[in-house]
Amino acid sequence: MDGTIPLLTPYKLGRFDLSHRIVLAPLTRQRSYNNVPQPHAILYYTQRTTKGGFLISEATVISQTAIGYEHVPGIWTEEQVEAWKPIVDAVHAKGGTFFCQIWHCGRISNTTFQPNGEAPISPSDKTVSGVTEYSPPRRLRTEEIPHIVNEFRVAARNAIEAGFDGVEIHGANGYLIDQFLKDQVNDRTDKYGGSLENRCRFAFEVVEAVSKEIGADRVGLRLSPFNTYDDTGDSNPDQLALYLAENLSKYGILYCHAIEPRMMSNQRIRDTRHSLVPMRKAFRGSFIVAGGYTRDEGNRAVAEDRADLVSYGRFFLANPDLPKRFQLNAPLNKYDRSTFYTSDPVVGYTDYPFLDEEEKN
Repeated sequence: MDGTIPLLTPYKLGRFDLSHRIVLAPLTRQRSYNNVPQPHAILYYTQRTTKGGFLISEATVISQTAIGYEHVPGIWTEEQVEAWKPIVDAVHAKGGTFFCQIWHCGRISNTTFQPNGEAPISPSDKTVSGVTEYSPPRRLRTEEIPHIVNEFRVAARNAIEAGFDGVEIHGANGYLIDQFLKDQVNDRTDKYGGSLENRCRFAFEVVEAVSKEIGADRVGLRLSPFNTYDDTGDSNPDQLALYLAENLSKYGILYCHAIEPRMMSNQRIRDTRHSLVPMRKAFRGSFIVAGGYTRDEGNRAVAEDRADLVSYGRFFLANPDLPKRFQLNAPLNKYDRSTFYTSDPVVGYTDYPFLDEEEKN
């Protein structure tokens, strides 16, 4: 893809040759009925695929206990693996690189999603304040944690079997790994709680297990150390961010995908003194940034070496040809938040117009 703007310059992401730096962010869409990916996802993902583009799948649950929302895709059964294959093949046929984001919701769940109506699991039994749809969680026993680590490992193996080029471990946004990382949630007194080292232990065990299974050069990790989604704040997020970035480098993983401190859970932008720059400098690998970036902000982030790649969520959702629109500096379709999480296989999913369709009209 030709273009002089920084976002449209090529980038070598490990073994993957990318033609531009605009990444499809992982976006929950809740259109995988009964946790099985559906054929309509083929069109959705291929609409957003360019030759040499990098796509990260919607968050994909690793087990029955990992579910926190209805109709999100899974990757723990053979049926799910088989259902992903034609979707992944279609992205590859258009020249895209495709990673699967693997996910455990932890306490952000409800007994209705859990096996036998059991309580969701979490590092602690603390509930999310003021949110009635989440059931009170059960504190994981120390001896149970290796089983969850193994579920991430198996999910990664299954993703490769489905044809994905790699996986992104979801360690952000208040879900299970983030619940272990943040001291507002994690009040454990065993080796998984207390000190910074202990609170990060679970995340690093997952990274290590997944890396050993499929190769560190096929692994990314998404983090949001500064965000406070669903009562997952930390008393010293700068220290947490730096510790994660420095120690993550030891595992040799492909990339770190970090969410801007300015992003709030309601997608509003706030002023903040925090920055991702120390993480960027500390992490030895490719660095992806996310969080409400505009075209100009993304270009600046790449030009100023604050990021190698920039992931776009809502803009890419509403503009399947986002790289082309950025290249031409064309106007963007407005997204419709009311159809983000509906189950319709077309409306708000694959019916956003392309630039050439608009020009015809």
